[in-house]
Amino acid sequence: MNKELLWVISLLAVAILLFVSGRLRMDVVALLVIIAFVLSGTLTLQEATLGFSDPNVILIAALFVIGEGLVRTGVALRLGDWLMRMAGSSETKMLVLLMVTVAGLGAFMSSTGVVAIFIPVVLSVAAKMKSSPGRLMMPLSFAGLISGMLTLVATPPNLVVNSELVREGLAGFGFFDVTPIGLVALLLGIAYMLLARFWLVTPQGENSAKKLGRRTWRDLIRDYKLTGRARRLAVRSGSPLIGYRLDDLKLRERYSVNVVGLERWRKFRRVMVPVTGTTVFRARDVLLIDMSNADIDLREFCGEQMLEPMILRGDYFSDRAQDVGLAEVLIVPDSALQGKTLREIAFRSRFDTSVVGLRRRGEVLEGALTDVSLELGDSLLVIGDWKKILHLKQYPREMIVLNLPEEADYVAPAQSQAPHAIFSLALMVAMMLTDEIPNPVAALVACLLMGKFRCIDMENAYKSIHWPSIILIVGMMPFALALQKTGGVALIVNGLTALAGGYSPHIMLLCLFILCATIGLFISNTATAVLMAPVGVAAAGQMGLSPYPFTLIVAIAASAAFMTPVSSPVNTLVLGPGGYTFGDFVKVGVPFTLLIMMVSVVLVPVLFPF
Repeated sequence: MNKELLWVISLLAVAILLFVSGRLRMDVVALLVIIAFVLSGTLTLQEATLGFSDPNVILIAALFVIGEGLVRTGVALRLGDWLMRMAGSSETKMLVLLMVTVAGLGAFMSSTGVVAIFIPVVLSVAAKMKSSPGRLMMPLSFAGLISGMLTLVATPPNLVVNSELVREGLAGFGFFDVTPIGLVALLLGIAYMLLARFWLVTPQGENSAKKLGRRTWRDLIRDYKLTGRARRLAVRSGSPLIGYRLDDLKLRERYSVNVVGLERWRKFRRVMVPVTGTTVFRARDVLLIDMSNADIDLREFCGEQMLEPMILRGDYFSDRAQDVGLAEVLIVPDSALQGKTLREIAFRSRFDTSVVGLRRRGEVLEGALTDVSLELGDSLLVIGDWKKILHLKQYPREMIVLNLPEEADYVAPAQSQAPHAIFSLALMVAMMLTDEIPNPVAALVACLLMGKFRCIDMENAYKSIHWPSIILIVGMMPFALALQKTGGVALIVNGLTALAGGYSPHIMLLCLFILCATIGLFISNTATAVLMAPVGVAAAGQMGLSPYPFTLIVAIAASAAFMTPVSSPVNTLVLGPGGYTFGDFVKVGVPFTLLIMMVSVVLVPVLFPF
C-alpha cells in the first residue's frame, strides 16, 4: 500500500467518523474533503470539483423541485386522504395500501419527502384505530426505501451507478430496468411487515403520538360543538339565489345560515373558491353551509331556495381541510373589536372569514352569534380560505391567532394546478422512456412546465432542493476518483477476487452486497454508491463479466438501508413518531436486509446475465 493510498484511506476513515459522530454537518465534511484532496495534491482542482458538473447532480436537484411541485399542488396529500378512506378501520388494509402508495409515489419523487408527508397521516390513522403508531411507522419507512428500487430516478444511488457505467463508455440502465426487483422487494416487504408489525407494539410509540399530537380540525369541532351543523347544498337552476351577492341575500338573518365555502365548476371539474360578501351565486354552485340554529327546517329552506342536499363526508367539512381553513383567534386588550357585535364589525367583509364559534371564559356560546358583543378574552373560531386565515396574523392589535390546526401544515397552496403537475410528471417519464432525451433535460423540462403552470414558484423551487444532499454527493465523488488513481479500487477488487473469485459470480455479488450494506451502516446510501460503483465495474472487468449485474447489486444494497435508524434520513424521520429504539431497527431491519440480499443475488443475474 503506497503513501497516497494510505492518505486517501485515512481521509475516508476520518470522514466516516465525522459522519457517525454528527459533530459536523455532512455537507461541511464533504466540502472539507474537496479542500483536503486539492491541498494535498492527490487530485487537481478540476478533478476534485468534477461532481459539480455531473449531469446526475442536476437531475437530482430537478427531482427535488418536481417532488415539491407534487406536494404544493396537493397530489401527494390527496393520495393520503384516499388512503384513509380506502383503509377504513382495518390495520392490515392500511399497511398494504400505505406501503404500495408510498413506494409508488417515491418512485418519482424524494422518498424522504414522501415519508414526511405520510407521517401525520399515519399518526391520524393510528389515533382513529386506537393502536400504536409504531405498528405502521416502520412499514412506512421501509416502503420509502423500497421505492428507490422501482425506477432509475427514484433514488440517488441508482443515478450514481448509472453515471459510472456511462463514464466507462457503456450504455446506462433504462428507466424501468430496476422495476422487477423493486416489485419483488415491495411484495416481500408487505408480507414481512404484516408479520413484523407485531414486534413493534411499543408503549413509547403511544406516548410519542400523544406528545407529537397537536390540536386538529376535529378537536376544534368538538371544542366548539360544531357537530351536526354542516350542510352541503347544490344550487339548482331557477334558484332565487342565482345572480345575487351573498351580503344582499341576508341568509344569516333570515335562516341562521352561514355560507363558509363554495365549490364551482371550472374547466370540467369542481374547485373550491373563496367566499366573500360580494360573491355572486351561479347555477350548479355547491354551498358549504354552517347552520347554527337547529330549529330551522332544512327541507323547507331547500324548497324555498331551490337547493339540493348533497353528500358530505367527514364531520363539519373535515374532508375539506385542504381547501377550507379553520383557526382559533383571541380578542386582545384595547382591540377595536371589543364591545362590538360581528354585525357591527362586518367581520366577513373586513377579514374575508366567518365566525362559526365563540367561547367565553371556557364556555361555548350557542345559537346565532351575529348580535353578541365581543369581550376581552373571547375566543373566536373562524373559517374561510386558508390564505385569508393565515392573513389574520396581520392584525395583532385586534386579535391574535391562538391555534391553527395541524392540517394547516399540509395545505397545498397550488392545488388547483394539480392536473398540470401530473401532466408535467407524466411527460417527464415519457421523455425518459424514449431514451432520445437525456434524463436531466427531461427533468428540467418538467421543472419549467411546473413553473409555467404555477405549480411552484422560483423561490420555493430553490428552497425545495435539499442542498446538503447535493453537496454530499459532490464531495464524495472525489473519493471514487482518488481510490482509482491511488490503486485503492484495484486493492479492494483484488481482495474480493481472492475471496470469491474462484467461486460462482453469485458469490461475488453476495460479497459486494455485504460490503455495501456494511459501509452503509456508517455513511449515507448515496456516499456508499459513490464509493462502491467503481468497485463493481472493476470487479466485473477482472472476472471478464458484464458490469451490469455488479453495479445493479451495488445500487440495491445501497438502497437497502433498513438496519439502523441512521442508515437513511427516511428511518430517522420515523424514529420519534414511531417511538422506536435503535434495537427496534436492528431487530426488524437485519432479517429483512438478509432477505433482500438473497433475492437480489438470485434475481439480478436473471435480469442482467453475466
